[in-house]
Amino acid sequence: MNRVLIKNAKIVNEGTIFEGDVFIEDEYIKEIAEKISPKSSDCVIIDAEGNYLLPGVIDDQVHFREPGLTHKGTIETESRAAVAGGVTSFIEQPNTVPNAITQELLEQKYDIASKTSYANYSFMMGATNDNLDEVLKTNPKNVAGIKMFLGSSTGNMLVDDPETIEKIFSSTKMLIAVHCEDEATIKANLELAKAEFGDDIPMEQHPVIRSAEACYISSSKAIELAKNTGARLHVFHVSTAKELELFDNKKAMEEKQITAEVCVHHLWFNSEDYKTKGAYIKWNPAVKDESDRKALWAALLDDRIDVIATDHAPHTIEEKANSYLNCPSGGPLVQHALVAMFEKFMQGKISVEKIVEKMAHNPAKIFKIEKRGFIKEGYFADLVIVNTHMPWNVKKENILSKCGWSPFEDINFKSRISYTFVNGNLVYSNSKVKDLRVGKRLTFDRA
Repeated sequence: MNRVLIKNAKIVNEGTIFEGDVFIEDEYIKEIAEKISPKSSDCVIIDAEGNYLLPGVIDDQVHFREPGLTHKGTIETESRAAVAGGVTSFIEQPNTVPNAITQELLEQKYDIASKTSYANYSFMMGATNDNLDEVLKTNPKNVAGIKMFLGSSTGNMLVDDPETIEKIFSSTKMLIAVHCEDEATIKANLELAKAEFGDDIPMEQHPVIRSAEACYISSSKAIELAKNTGARLHVFHVSTAKELELFDNKKAMEEKQITAEVCVHHLWFNSEDYKTKGAYIKWNPAVKDESDRKALWAALLDDRIDVIATDHAPHTIEEKANSYLNCPSGGPLVQHALVAMFEKFMQGKISVEKIVEKMAHNPAKIFKIEKRGFIKEGYFADLVIVNTHMPWNVKKENILSKCGWSPFEDINFKSRISYTFVNGNLVYSNSKVKDLRVGKRLTFDRA
């Protein structure tokens, strides 16, 4: 029997921080109290004095590239990086090769993860212009939701038929997550850029081509349709100030039919950073202006935005070295997302309680994940200990994603992940990932 006693931790849960102990037995949190004595001689004791104990991060949007794109990353390599970053559960997207657009292809991904994943996992069912029958077969109890690309990105899964979009919105009660960028606007902007620059388009043109207007047109249409059909909509990676007028904080998060996510890169970088980071901050949607970044922070803190995620999407260094037109969008973030947010805490930008709300509690609530996302007795022991007094520098040699680079390279973080538990198993400690592929399939509390 696995027994671990975490002592003297600053336990962060549901808007409070209190010093206490947590006892883990097998997969679960067995007891939480001010003081707990060891239950047996075989109990492992971890003294977390001065450190924060958090529920593990639930990253609701990652691209782990398996199957079909495994030269960029695999479920094994990227989940290994995830647990090193305090991410204990992830929801992966369907634009792998082949796309996860049938129930059979979707289950193949679950089968791979069951053998190789260090973290808990779920995979989104992909919607296309012609697979409604397959979409409607999706089991709400063991699949996170339906993913629709309303703007093109890696994998060519664009859904642009208005009739199909309306049918999917009106036919399923499952959560629908959307990538919102208007394709016609992007194409028109790209032609203007080609006319001005030819094939040598500067990377700084990315937020001009994939503009704020492109995002707003698409997201406003999706939200209007969700309101008209009653669909449960979750808008991924909101990136512009203009879109924020589409979301409100008038209801408690649990009562919202339309929720929103922001990604770490849109909170950290702005368009000036293309000068130094170039392709390494090329994402879809694009990193935009400083005014957008500031507005995203305001919306995050006043609860118009509900979730912080990564959109972890690795590409090789060789692929990122291509010119603008041939350079893929996306980058690796799971290993550094939580410490990046702690850096903002250290700067006084956000509280630890709010970080936990946006990276653990709210993803669990939005997707109705069973027994995860909180530090509660009877819940799975997915836990992270963060030390805010151990500075470190991101270098190639300590990057665990298969692609071997990070947009945070050479940045000094003041905090680091000391320990990560997945289902009660200590999978990461002393800067080492243990060879424990103990991730489980996430289940959902849905009718």
